[in-house]
Amino acid sequence: MRMLSEVDLTLEETEALRLHDYKGIEQIKAAEKMKISQSTFARTLDSVHKKIAQAIIEGKAVRIIGLE
Repeated sequence: MRMLSEVDLTLEETEALRLHDYKGIEQIKAAEKMKISQSTFARTLDSVHKKIAQAIIEGKAVRIIGLE
């Protein structure tokens, strides 16, 4: 894994992914839980989806920044 290029996910992106895609919470309720607007939540979710897709297609590792 140390030899792979990385795609970095923020804690906010990771939480949006967890709430919506993993737990199945609707965007409006998930945004409320994160204390952000629904439009910000949607942009965050779009960003994390693109990063995850890039990691899969290009064979990159996924790193969550902010956990150090």
